[in-house]
Amino acid sequence: MVAHNLRLEARLRRQARVRKKVRGTPQRPRLCVFRSAVHIYAQIIDDKNGVTLVALSTLNKDLKESLKGLKKTDQARRVGKALAEAGKEKGINEVVFDRNGFLYHGRVKALSEGAREAGLQF
Repeated sequence: MVAHNLRLEARLRRQARVRKKVRGTPQRPRLCVFRSAVHIYAQIIDDKNGVTLVALSTLNKDLKESLKGLKKTDQARRVGKALAEAGKEKGINEVVFDRNGFLYHGRVKALSEGAREAGLQF
């Protein structure tokens, strides 16, 4: 249990360090990623106005059926693609990427690559 707290505290320190520099604007909102043990969540946020513009996860009703039977990294890639497509519908082409203190590999990397494949620039 102690190791878990140390790992969480380290992630929160990384999150705070990154968040000092990374801010979402209306022209270039922030793509924020959170990963739990089972699911991955992503949202596009305008920090200036304090508004979440687009939010998707592996729990989304539209995606849930198509994600059955896939590995978690493949699910993350699909969520990234769907998020980019939803962002494009709202006129969002560029974002700043906020990995939220998580290391940039595995599911976090797969989500960002999926968003890039769908045309989101960051």
